[in-house]
Amino acid sequence: MSATASTLTPGRPVTVHPERATTFKDQNRRAQGRMAAWFLAPTVIGITLFTLIPMAASIVLAFFSWDIISAPRFVGLRNFQTIATNPTIRVSFLNTFGFVVVAVILQLVVALGLAVLLQTKMPGWLRGFLRSAFFFPLILSAASVSLIMSYLFNEDFGTVNKMLALVGLGPVKWLTTAAGAMVVIVLVYVWQNFGFTFLLFIGGLSSIPTDVYEASSIDGASGWSQFVRITLPLVSPTMLVASVMAIISALQIFDQPYVLTRGGPGDATRTAVMVIYQSAFTELHFGLAAAIGLVLMVIIMLATWAQFKLSRKFVFYM
Repeated sequence: MSATASTLTPGRPVTVHPERATTFKDQNRRAQGRMAAWFLAPTVIGITLFTLIPMAASIVLAFFSWDIISAPRFVGLRNFQTIATNPTIRVSFLNTFGFVVVAVILQLVVALGLAVLLQTKMPGWLRGFLRSAFFFPLILSAASVSLIMSYLFNEDFGTVNKMLALVGLGPVKWLTTAAGAMVVIVLVYVWQNFGFTFLLFIGGLSSIPTDVYEASSIDGASGWSQFVRITLPLVSPTMLVASVMAIISALQIFDQPYVLTRGGPGDATRTAVMVIYQSAFTELHFGLAAAIGLVLMVIIMLATWAQFKLSRKFVFYM
């Protein structure tokens, strides 16, 4: 009997050609590939046009001087020398780093604390309400929130100072002193952005088996001991993701200081992204703005790399 023939019914041999079956499979595979390409095309085109090409253009522009009116002029590393020598730019990066340290730590602590609190026994409707309430500020416009907060923290007629007066405290110069302005910016930023981190921790805490807590309770572990020895190690992968995203976001802060203080008083709250905006759209130094943006991108990449490098020692995977 031929290897390429089989009999389905007596007296009716049917010949099957392996090469035809292979050709059909190849055609089917190619058709699926074409369909996948059509589905991916809008995303690939969008990323190319609005992310990759602008990113490449910004990197090239960092080595040019361009005021959008005259033709670009190649200046080599002069823009980066300006970054190193310009005191305003240096102060803006220092302000950004200081803000990131305080805001990210506060954001992670508040989000984790509230997430742990919601894991306690409470009515389901209350837990759902609190989750929505904590997440709600994130969907609001940062500019509109900052504008409202500028009235609340106003030295003369702000609600915050009026509430302080009720308990016998004098008015605080929230937005007209360096320390007060930075405190307000940190509080406004954390209040609006901790909701996403909070949801990440809710998911991470929900994945911890309850048997672990029950076994530790039988062994006599207290609530604080359970938090330190069980919750923190098992939620460390979520902590890594949350900290990476929080640091990337905080390094790019712009809306809150721009609306609340315009970078003042002096340069006390001026951030790196604010200097990028000012250099490009106020002073028309687009090459310098691109160079500052490139430096900030490198800093973000190094910070992310360092976090994943350190995670090998501090992150526990079940």
